Amino acid sequence: MRFSVVIPAYNEEKFLPRLLDSIEVAAANYSGARDQIEVIVADNNSTDRTAAVAAVHGARVVHVSKRRIAAARNGGARAASGEILCFIDADSAIHPYTFNEIERVMSTRRYVWGVTGAVPERNSFALLVTHYMFMPMVWLTGLDIGLSFCRSEDFEAVGGYDESRLYAEDVLLPWVLRRLGRKRGQRLARIPKVKALASTRKFDQFGDWHYFWMLAHAFKSLVTWNWNDEKLAERYWYNSGR
Repeated sequence: MRFSVVIPAYNEEKFLPRLLDSIEVAAANYSGARDQIEVIVADNNSTDRTAAVAAVHGARVVHVSKRRIAAARNGGARAASGEILCFIDADSAIHPYTFNEIERVMSTRRYVWGVTGAVPERNSFALLVTHYMFMPMVWLTGLDIGLSFCRSEDFEAVGGYDESRLYAEDVLLPWVLRRLGRKRGQRLARIPKVKALASTRKFDQFGDWHYFWMLAHAFKSLVTWNWNDEKLAERYWYNSGR
């Protein structure tokens, strides 16, 4: 197996079909064999039809009982058999030529981790301001949203996502992999040519300007190195209307 696409999911029956359909299109466009791509939905104790929807679309469903985003990602990765692990949120959609571009980038062996970036499913002035406010950080760090990917052997070497964190586990992993890759002359990659589609449901729920108050929480976490604000995690990630 060349690619394993891991999708952490909690009550995602509404959005999951869009993502799975987009993966099917990208798989059909892949220059390699279609059967070299597997899709794993890590069902993190959903109470809706997430597992059933995933199964109908041909995805493999893995149940992860520990209610933690990092645990769901790791649970899906443990069940994966692909050389390259891809992680994408259930409310997203991927570009039709995603796998071809990842193949091109990773075959050079110059990169240890990569990300596609993403475009929002809708636009507004506030979203535009938010986007350009965060772009300098993206350029400086190489970190971005969208579909992320790395080799399974490297993922295992660093222990996967940090399950002690309630959130920001997807920010820590690239930095850990960067240290691993630096020893081999490898770096992080961004392939914005195949940007994913990002859901704006958090903006719909909390308002188009809400990232500015989220910055205060991020700064607090950086200063205290505490990524386990349970009140914030419950409100924003774990029980945000689903």
